[in-house]
Amino acid sequence: MDTLIWDIRQRALLDWLATEFVQQNWDLKSLIRTIVLSRTYQQSSHARPDLQNADPSNQLLGRQERVRLSAESIRDSVLAVSGLLNPEIGGPSVKPPQPESVSREAYANKWEASTGADRYRRGIYTFLQRTTPFAQFVTFDMPDNSHTCTRRERSNTPLQALTLLNDPVFVEAAAALATRITSAADSGDPAASHPPADDAARLTLLFELTLARRPAPQERARLLQYFNLQQQIFAADPAAATLLVPNAPSPDFAAWTAVASVMLNLDEFLNRQ
Repeated sequence: MDTLIWDIRQRALLDWLATEFVQQNWDLKSLIRTIVLSRTYQQSSHARPDLQNADPSNQLLGRQERVRLSAESIRDSVLAVSGLLNPEIGGPSVKPPQPESVSREAYANKWEASTGADRYRRGIYTFLQRTTPFAQFVTFDMPDNSHTCTRRERSNTPLQALTLLNDPVFVEAAAALATRITSAADSGDPAASHPPADDAARLTLLFELTLARRPAPQERARLLQYFNLQQQIFAADPAAATLLVPNAPSPDFAAWTAVASVMLNLDEFLNRQ
């Protein structure tokens, strides 16, 4: 009976969306806007005790489905919060940096990384080479583009965390994010709703940029402790700071880059809640 009810409601919802699609002159963007602005879509993914027995599988959409961002969206999100994203629309495909070994293992193809602003274009403009798929996208479960894909598979592997920590673009994004929180007061960055006068204020700004909220007391204490530890490490070993961020202006900046990298690796940042 529950399955029958779910099927009837699902069909009713799909019929209504189809009717709206026609009435909106087949405007796909308008249809997507209708869906994402609905109360159903904007629900939290937190489990609801009152639906634990009535709808344990969330077939009736009593809450949001928690899902990791797609490969392209992860890249775009990281570039966006760091301030590096190039929002240009249209134009030829680009080739973001990737390990030389990826191309070397595939018929010795050449992959010359784009430079300048093209290095930070949106994921949809990434050049897809059949014999050498873009490594970061493959790591985050980009489907085979030679087949139709109706629903992406999502895995959880150590390689994904290593990519987010070590991929050149993600390291550059962490450094750019560190720049935003350490110099926003002087640069006129619109993200600086209040001058980040001290470490606690900078950490708050970092949370606002990445997670759109302020840190909880325990989060603030733990990350400030991590920042102080990284600061001590880089002060004692300037070469390590330079290895992380070439031409790092100070051990403090390298430490903030490390903290920014942690934020870009958080489950809350990588998943649609």
